Amino acid sequence: MSLIIEQPERFRQFDVVSDHSDHSYLNYWNKPAKSKKGINTTNNNNAANDAKTDGPEWFANPSSGVHKKIIKEWRVLERNLPEDIYVRVYERRIDLLRAAIVGPAGTPYHDGVFVFDVAFPPDYPARPPLVHYRSFGIRINPNLYANGKVCLSLLNTWFGSRNEKWNPGESTMLQILVSIQGLVLNKNPYFNEPGAGLFTGRKTKKSMAYTENAFIYSCMTMVYLLKKPPKNFETFISTHFQDRSTHILSACDAYMNSRAVVGCYGETSSDQVFKVSKNFKALMKSWYPHMVVVFKGTGASLGSLEQLMVEKKTASSKGNDSDVKKKKKQKKEKSSGFWKLIGILKEFLGFKKVGTEMGMKVNSSFS
Repeated sequence: MSLIIEQPERFRQFDVVSDHSDHSYLNYWNKPAKSKKGINTTNNNNAANDAKTDGPEWFANPSSGVHKKIIKEWRVLERNLPEDIYVRVYERRIDLLRAAIVGPAGTPYHDGVFVFDVAFPPDYPARPPLVHYRSFGIRINPNLYANGKVCLSLLNTWFGSRNEKWNPGESTMLQILVSIQGLVLNKNPYFNEPGAGLFTGRKTKKSMAYTENAFIYSCMTMVYLLKKPPKNFETFISTHFQDRSTHILSACDAYMNSRAVVGCYGETSSDQVFKVSKNFKALMKSWYPHMVVVFKGTGASLGSLEQLMVEKKTASSKGNDSDVKKKKKQKKEKSSGFWKLIGILKEFLGFKKVGTEMGMKVNSSFS
């Protein structure tokens, strides 16, 4: 008789849950009206009490326009969520929503998980939802602040043309999530900075440094998420990193040893040598052990990846270093030869020569 091993149920992309106790906007309606921009609660004396159960009466009434609109959003999300976006809504607080987005491949956010808490305003969809990024105090992107603020044209929290802003008749929660995944968590986040887009034709040193930092911050976020996962996503986060831990650590190893462009593990030839900053290497060495600990906590088998190995320079890389030194020497000799020629010309024209022949000082007076 063969044993039937039950496979764990796949984590659903969309689901309705009950526990909203750790949501960032849990007590939002308890705040005084003046602390909530554009939201009038003066005519709702029971808003604070309602928020503890079903939320304010705007949302608890199934016949209200906002209730119907939010339920419609649920249906759109349930049927149309793209790969790597997961959503949980709450049966007794339909004004709240939580989403987890997996960082896209080919970006410094690859394999990371980024969690967002959402609150629908009482006049939704006249105004866009409120969105808070669960940042752990880390600013991983120009559009995602350490305090949780999300800057996005579609949320009216970032500049943009009229057709990029929130449109009550057309814009949806799904568009917001897709925009964060595709436009915010992108390959070159540095160019999300105001004015940086003027130089998108070339990848500047600042862009490369920002990309390196973004990957480090993404790794830090992984550690914090596994230590304190948001409610209703505990299983997803643990399973995700159990499955992806070896790929993530292999990427760290490749970046550390200059075998891949940061953010592009698996997309570049391992025979090439890519420059990485000393700052990146130092931070990677510091955080790698923490990543190993939390990944092992998920049950992942890491093998040799438990130790970050810094490869010794190969004959090829030594040859590359030799070529660099040779070029620097040639440049220096060329520069010295130039100034030596200038000295000879000045002497021929009657200028006085003082000091040594190499690196000489020149007196500007005639002899």
